[in-house]
Amino acid sequence: MSLTRYKKIRDFKRTPEPDSGKPPGDLPIFVVQRHKARNLHYDFRLEMNGVLKSWAVPKGPSLNPGDKRLAMMVEDHPLDYATFHGVIPEGNYGAGIVEIWDHGTYTLSDKSPNGPRGLKAGSLKFTLRGRKLKGEFALARMSGSGNAWLLIKHRDQYATDQPYESGDYTAKNSPINRALQKAGGRKKSGSKAS
Repeated sequence: MSLTRYKKIRDFKRTPEPDSGKPPGDLPIFVVQRHKARNLHYDFRLEMNGVLKSWAVPKGPSLNPGDKRLAMMVEDHPLDYATFHGVIPEGNYGAGIVEIWDHGTYTLSDKSPNGPRGLKAGSLKFTLRGRKLKGEFALARMSGSGNAWLLIKHRDQYATDQPYESGDYTAKNSPINRALQKAGGRKKSGSKAS
């Protein structure tokens, strides 16, 4: 696990993104960052072996087990990135607005190989303890693709059969919603945000 690619594609003199990591608390952390770059998406990150393993989830996570959300694995990020929010200036990789959508801790399921082995095997099962995302989830690599995975909610007490749009659980006054409104783009109501 390395931050080589992360550091190679960023100019830390021009972007406020962190360039290193720091030790976590007792349990590993996760974070979901809503990111308005060229396209609005959600970055799902799990702490593993001193870095944040990262997936870009175009439609955002869901609490509906029927939703199998595409999650494209991207470069590792430093642990400090878990608290990053703000604006990545134009001309930099990932230019746009980043906000924290959810965060918390997680544990790997007893049914899942340990983190690095699960990543290599293409199957991770874990329990999230966040403000919005709770309960059991899985990441499963799609057959024939090294970077394309699916993020899937398992059926448990936190699951719902109702349609789940991540944008509906975003505060109305989020920086991204304000930017989308100003640009005349589609804005989610945010009425269900916590």
